[in-house]
Amino acid sequence: MNLIDNASQTLAELRKAAPLIHNMTNIVVANTTANALLAIGASPAMVDDHEEAPELARVSGALVVNVGTVSRSQAEAMKLAVAVAKEASVPWVLDPVAVGALSFRTQLAKELLEHKPSVIRGNASEIMALAGVAVGGKGVDSTNSSDEALASAKALAANSGAVIAISGPTDFVCDGERTVAIKNGDAMMPYVTGLGCTATALTGATLAVCKDPLLAAAYALLYLGIAGEVAAQDCSGPASLQLDIIDALYHLDETILHEKGEACFVS
Repeated sequence: MNLIDNASQTLAELRKAAPLIHNMTNIVVANTTANALLAIGASPAMVDDHEEAPELARVSGALVVNVGTVSRSQAEAMKLAVAVAKEASVPWVLDPVAVGALSFRTQLAKELLEHKPSVIRGNASEIMALAGVAVGGKGVDSTNSSDEALASAKALAANSGAVIAISGPTDFVCDGERTVAIKNGDAMMPYVTGLGCTATALTGATLAVCKDPLLAAAYALLYLGIAGEVAAQDCSGPASLQLDIIDALYHLDETILHEKGEACFVS
């Protein structure tokens, strides 16, 4: 399988379909998330009220659940929305921000897992904490490398049935049997808050048009990593990088994917 060719085809399908992506996300990243989804070709909706969220979840192309600044009322809305998504066979992705570091969201993430997310996307410490082998990172920041989390990711995939996507200098995506490594990105990207959340939102967009969750997650991380590389070439620092990444997602095409894409299956 040529991952870059398939990633290019998925990008074209995404832009043709313009799927509605329901985001229940945190207040820090909502604007960036919505703009990134628009730039890649999706249609974002930011709805987390307990009355509206289940209704929108049923008709969305995919649901994105991010616990970054979760409140008790939002948590209840998330539980309702993922239950409806599961019932309606709508794919959904969980971003377990700071799980392991804080008890309320850790318990919430465990409850959400019962509704079978298609993908779980987090940093290494979050994935290890969710797998039960670590206590979490430094707030929202990882204290572990992505390769350190790979064994935990494989175990979590086997136990949850979800594809696990680990963000890091090398991104890994695994389903317990297959593993994809993505080596795109730039060292400046960790200095922009919420780019992991952007990766999660983009995963929702690819899930809406790609039936294989492992490939959907891999392509989302590939798109963002390449956009980060392109944006970093001419930007002056993290503030302009954030804006330039959105522009780079908008201009991403088959030629850029083939010139810069570094993704492959690994053992």
